[in-house]
Amino acid sequence: MKKRRLAILGSTGSIGTQALEVAALHPDRFEAAALTAYSSREKLFEQVRAFRPRLAGLVQPIPREEIPADLQFCEWVFGPEALTLAAQADADDVLVSVVGMVGLKSVLTALAGGKRVLLANKEALVAGGHLVMEAARRVGEHALLPVDSEHSAIYQCLQAARGNVPSRLILTCSGGALREFPRERLLPFVKHPTWRMGSKITVDCATLMNKGLEVIEAYHLFGLPEEKIEVVIHPQSVIHSMVEFADGAVLAQLGAPDMRVPIGYALGEPDRLAFGGERLDFTRMGALTFASPDTERFPCLAYAREALRLGGSAPVVLNGANEEAV
Repeated sequence: MKKRRLAILGSTGSIGTQALEVAALHPDRFEAAALTAYSSREKLFEQVRAFRPRLAGLVQPIPREEIPADLQFCEWVFGPEALTLAAQADADDVLVSVVGMVGLKSVLTALAGGKRVLLANKEALVAGGHLVMEAARRVGEHALLPVDSEHSAIYQCLQAARGNVPSRLILTCSGGALREFPRERLLPFVKHPTWRMGSKITVDCATLMNKGLEVIEAYHLFGLPEEKIEVVIHPQSVIHSMVEFADGAVLAQLGAPDMRVPIGYALGEPDRLAFGGERLDFTRMGALTFASPDTERFPCLAYAREALRLGGSAPVVLNGANEEAV
C-alpha cells in the first residue's frame, strides 16, 4: 500500500497532535509531508524530529539561526505564508486544523492543487462556504472530508443513505461548560466538560456559537436548508449526530467522546483505523438525555441562524465578530 503523505496545518494544536498520534500508529499508511504551527516552536521541533517532514513552518517568525542543527534537513518557512506553502506541499491530504478565518485561504489553496482536504476549520465554510464547495466539486468526490465530530457523524450516517435524501440533520451539542451555571456566575473561559480541545473552540462551545457555526457548516457540506438542520443538547456526548429520513428512521453515530475517531475516519476513509481508544460499555452507560437549546440564555446559536438566512456577507461578519470577541 502506497503511503499517504500528510500536510498538517496546526500540527501542535489539539487536532494536529491527535492526528499525528493516529498516524504514528500506522506508519505503513502515512508519512508527514509538511507540519506547521502558529508559535509553539519547541513542540514543533519535537514533531519534526519524530516525523521528519520535508517542510515545516512557523506563522510567528523566528530567526533562521534558531532552528536546531539536527532539524536543518527540512525546508523551513515563516510568516503567514507558511500555511499557504504547506497547503501547496507535495502531499495527498491536507489537514487544516488552524483556528479562525485564516484557514480559508489554505483550504482553497489545497483544493486548487487537487489535494484532499481534511477539514477541522469550520470558519472556512462559514466565511467562504460556496467558494470551498465549488472548489471541492472541481476536485471530485470525497475531496472534502469533515473532521468535526458532528459533521463526521452525519457524513458516516449518510454512507448508508443509498441515494435517499435526508429529511433532517440533527446536530448534538454537549451544551458547553456553562450550561448549568447561574447567569451571574457565567465566566468567559472554562474547561470543556467532555472533549479535549483548544481554547477558542472551548469558549465557542460555552456560548453555543460553535454550534451556530456548525449549522452553517452543515448547510454547506450536506446541502439541506437551514430549517432542516436541528440542534439538540446531549450532555453525555455519546451520540455525535443523527440523520433522519422520510420514513422517520433515524441513523446515529455513537462512540466515546474522542476526537481521534473522526480524525482517524478522515485519515483512513473509507477504512477505519484502530488507535486503542475507549469502547462504549452500554451496560454501564446510564441515561442518555436530550433537551432543546436555550437561545435566550445563549443567543449566539440564533445569531448564526439569522446570519445564514440573511446570506451574503452576514456569516463573514458573524464569524469575524466572534473571533474578535473570543
